Amino acid sequence: MVSEKPVFRWLLGLMFFCSGFPALLYQIVWQRALFAIYGVNIESVTMVVSAFMLGLGLGGLAGGRISRLPGAPLPAIFGMVEVGIAIFGFFSLSLFHWVETFTAGRSPLETGIAAFGLVAAPTALMGATLPLLAAHWVRISGNVGRSVGILYFVNTLGSSAACFLAAGFAMPALGMSGTVRLAATLNIVVGSVVLSIYFIGRRSAPARDIKETPEEALAPGAAGMAAFPVALAFAALSGFISLSYEIVWYRTYAFVSGARPRGFAFVLGAFLAGIACGSLLSRRLCREPSASNTPVFIRRIALLAVLGNLFGFVTVPLLSLAVRHMDYSYTLPLISLAAGLMAATFPLVCHISIPPDARAGAALGRVYLSNIAGSTLGSFLVGYVLMDVWGLREIQVFLALLGVISALGLYLAYGSGLPERVAALALGVLLCAAAVPASHSMFDGVYERLQRKAEYAPGERFTDIVETKSGVVTVDAELAIYGDGAYDGYLETSARKSSTVIRPLSLSLLHANPREILIIGASGGAWTQVTANHPQAEKVTVVEINPGYLTIMKRYPQVTPLLSNPKVEIFIDDGRRWLVGNPCRLYDMILMDTTYHWRAHATNLLSREFLELARGHLKPGGILYYNTTHSADAQLTGASTFPYAFRFGPFLAVSDSPIVPDKARWRETLLAYRMDGLPVLDASDPRDRDLLEEIVDAADDVEDGVEWGAGVPAYDRWGMETGECVRRRNRNRRVITDDNMACEWTVPGALVP
Repeated sequence: MVSEKPVFRWLLGLMFFCSGFPALLYQIVWQRALFAIYGVNIESVTMVVSAFMLGLGLGGLAGGRISRLPGAPLPAIFGMVEVGIAIFGFFSLSLFHWVETFTAGRSPLETGIAAFGLVAAPTALMGATLPLLAAHWVRISGNVGRSVGILYFVNTLGSSAACFLAAGFAMPALGMSGTVRLAATLNIVVGSVVLSIYFIGRRSAPARDIKETPEEALAPGAAGMAAFPVALAFAALSGFISLSYEIVWYRTYAFVSGARPRGFAFVLGAFLAGIACGSLLSRRLCREPSASNTPVFIRRIALLAVLGNLFGFVTVPLLSLAVRHMDYSYTLPLISLAAGLMAATFPLVCHISIPPDARAGAALGRVYLSNIAGSTLGSFLVGYVLMDVWGLREIQVFLALLGVISALGLYLAYGSGLPERVAALALGVLLCAAAVPASHSMFDGVYERLQRKAEYAPGERFTDIVETKSGVVTVDAELAIYGDGAYDGYLETSARKSSTVIRPLSLSLLHANPREILIIGASGGAWTQVTANHPQAEKVTVVEINPGYLTIMKRYPQVTPLLSNPKVEIFIDDGRRWLVGNPCRLYDMILMDTTYHWRAHATNLLSREFLELARGHLKPGGILYYNTTHSADAQLTGASTFPYAFRFGPFLAVSDSPIVPDKARWRETLLAYRMDGLPVLDASDPRDRDLLEEIVDAADDVEDGVEWGAGVPAYDRWGMETGECVRRRNRNRRVITDDNMACEWTVPGALVP
């Protein structure tokens, strides 16, 4: 073993903790930047995430191989790796934007290749750090489990803290570019300190005392230890299960929070905090050598795996019960507990399969790669495939059964004593047999409780729930439709029954002849049905990211006709990605009933960059008409990007040509409107005539701000105002960009004054 002053070792551990901060900040920012380029549809998300995971795994393998080099200065290499990551970090966003000009709008496979090419180098460097430092630590301590446990603990604890730092400060205050600069600066500090520690330690450390051990005794799977292929298989399986649970938890917490951007950071932070605590627990369990106590460690691994899967199985039902009485954030420790129990198995598996020799780092790199490969497969299979086949309950049952079976298989292979193995087999069969019937009652009404929270009435059920890999769509008894827990609108096309259809009925108020129309985001299809029946509409193109909405359309006769309307063409894709991939398509109007501005990735449809992209798809005199959900930042962004703007309630119309509302034209169009052969408003019906006058009279009261003087009139949430009025009212707000994401970090309710 190598002699080194303890103070240098613990300073190195502190720096590994600090290196976890920038690693997670980069991941959050880079993934966000790549989603802006390649879209946030599930195909692009899967490819981008897989590219990150693949880079980490390959880096772990490379770091393990480097650690085997005789006399390699492992701490110094770690310090140089940190500096290398910083150099890439400083230029990363500029590089991404440069590559965007060549690859945006490509197929999912091309997206994955491009994303991997962009992040391969930095993620490989990040993945190499654990095997490098673990090999150094094993040389000092002679204990694999304790070395991996403490390093995994400090690094993931730093990453967990970075998640909360990103959500609470970095992303809202610094934006993406500022957050990347912060991360790169931290890398520089860590690298500089580690290099200083290393060179000071070389001068002050006593001579090295390296204990030689025969090669045959040092091979993974040596006498008394678990077979190395078994360790690789279990590491892959545990990574598969753990990441699959994380995907389920993220979807659930996104649903319960209405897909707020902080939700992902909170779930990831809780998940990583659990991994950190689990690693610390495993370190305490690895005090004794493994070769003579493998059955003891096998029992510990099996017990932790079973407990972790049981807690993972009950997390979602417990969350659905808890949110009726408290904020969802208070339930995050449930994730930490389940993740921690499952994560504690990784250092233990390393401990019983990797001897503490000069090749420990290389062996750890292989186990780490196996774990990452399993994690990648889990994110792909569960997030991309199974969520289109099974619902939440079925996936949870599958993961719980897989976890119990894997723990049972390991125990039966290495556990001591026939009676103990028979008892373990009986317990495993009992748990598996109980999981399926128990799941029915545990998951019954889970989405209703998650969405309604304190307003949930026992026994209340949605009329429809559609689960796909792209999200969860629910419909209640009043025909209100929700996407991932957030209100989307109503499945209603009649102006007599719902005032929400006034906005799609108002196209002719703003545009003289909207013949070709693009709709980004169809939701339940009510607005698309209204627009497709516009008297002047000749072609309506629809881009919807979630195919689950088409399933809803097939079930409700109010909107079903649009699916067979020859004027309607529907694409399943991310709206921004589709515009990039179809540069020659031009429209008279682009209509977007945009989701709430504070939801994750809303920036992609509200930023100045997106508005410039949409501008390129407008014909001369064309209008982009979209929902700002009363966001002052969104209204200022639209009115500042285009020279002409007009607000109608939460909707903003923007154009490069003057927008002149025409009340007479609007009235004429409404009277000519037919839907399924019937008039939208019947002039012979007194009630319809009154409703018609009520609708068109809204155009009589337009605020232009000409006579404001020093004062500012109260904001009329459903009124109309000119672009100049919009700009003056919101002059102190921020223009939304892809970088600052200003709209997403606004507290719901802090809207236009």
